[in-house]
Amino acid sequence: MLTRALWQGLLSGAAGGVVMTLGEKAEQRLTGRPDSYVPGRVLERLTGAAEHPGRQPRPVNWAMHLGQAALLGVLRSVMANVGLRGPWASAMFAVVRLTNDQILENATGVGAPPQTWPRPELAVDLLHKTVYALATGAVADRLAARSGPGPGQRHAALRPGRQSDVGPLPRTAG
Repeated sequence: MLTRALWQGLLSGAAGGVVMTLGEKAEQRLTGRPDSYVPGRVLERLTGAAEHPGRQPRPVNWAMHLGQAALLGVLRSVMANVGLRGPWASAMFAVVRLTNDQILENATGVGAPPQTWPRPELAVDLLHKTVYALATGAVADRLAARSGPGPGQRHAALRPGRQSDVGPLPRTAG
């Protein structure tokens, strides 16, 4: 399952990253908001690469933006493969995506905690990360569904809901 989740997740995350980027570009055309180079600055700090104040690290920015989207997609794919699918799972994943960004941005000193941001900027970030999570989830769920229900779904099929008298599924080989 892990090998399948890896390739499905990279594909799902990359697709979500592309959808998010297209949405960001459309929003920027409407609002006039400039590009953010925070992802590139974070990657420079994480790798110890030279920083060039006043120059925007466009290739590094794209590498971090899409690379992070693809890598995080692996987690969403694992979720889908174990049976955590649909909008609820994508909402849980949106929180993971936001948390990942904030850990990296704050740990490197490139960003500030979201509660300190101007509210319109925070709303835009939440919107775009939610679009990413939903798009990534849609692709991950569809790919995982080709292998049938995940263990969590099979367990839930025994009796819907969380029931104290329904034990775990029997162990399977492999």
